Amino acid sequence: MKGKQGRFRQNLLGKRVDYSGRSVIVVGPELKLNQCGLPKKMALELFKPFIYNKLEQRGMVSTIKQAKEMVEQYEPAVWDILEEVIREHPVLLNRAPTLHRLGIQAFEPVLVEGKAIRIHPLVCTAFNADFDGDQMAVHVPLSPEAK
Repeated sequence: MKGKQGRFRQNLLGKRVDYSGRSVIVVGPELKLNQCGLPKKMALELFKPFIYNKLEQRGMVSTIKQAKEMVEQYEPAVWDILEEVIREHPVLLNRAPTLHRLGIQAFEPVLVEGKAIRIHPLVCTAFNADFDGDQMAVHVPLSPEAK
């Protein structure tokens, strides 16, 4: 983790990373300490493959093209499936610079309106975050081990 050869500086900083997003953070006092508010449209984008899979499993679509169309049209069934999918997938929140191990933490996502990520005010200290325009990155761990 030290120096320029560490995982963050070598692989994650300055590069595009799949299944990740970035947004401004705002206060979410209604959330539990282990929850974060994820904007609906961001969550939809992050969890698309999982949504496509559920749509196909339930027989609602037979091709990926049909699944994409359902998602793009924001059909009500898609939001229900998204709610189900996020229950099974914790997300990682990271606030740069990641100076110690608490700079990146796992949360249970909760869908929220708007475009900002919501976090409980008491987790700000660990991230050295405040609500004056700070941004955080969201990462979706894919493998069962990563969860």
